[in-house]
Amino acid sequence: MDTQRKKGVLDICVLSVLQRAPSYGYLIVKEVSECIEISESTLYPILKRLENAGTLTTYKQEHNGRMRKYYQITESGKQKIEEFLSEWEEIKKIYMFVENRNKEEA
Repeated sequence: MDTQRKKGVLDICVLSVLQRAPSYGYLIVKEVSECIEISESTLYPILKRLENAGTLTTYKQEHNGRMRKYYQITESGKQKIEEFLSEWEEIKKIYMFVENRNKEEA
């Protein structure tokens, strides 16, 4: 997949995980990896970018005697998911157009 396209999709996947519940890095990687490959070294810059954009916030909470950083989606993040879903309808139309043209050429 094209790097820029994958970057945008990863952002939405991360926000989607957080829409269900606040989470932490390792668990986010595990959940997102169910649909698209991602590593922790890829995730943390995404989380920082999303935080800077105001689409998520962070807080720390103790877990087994250690502080763990949790990420939580904001209303802006939820809006970003809604925008993606509405844009997806247009992307599907483009996909169908390209696919049909490709079949005509074959």
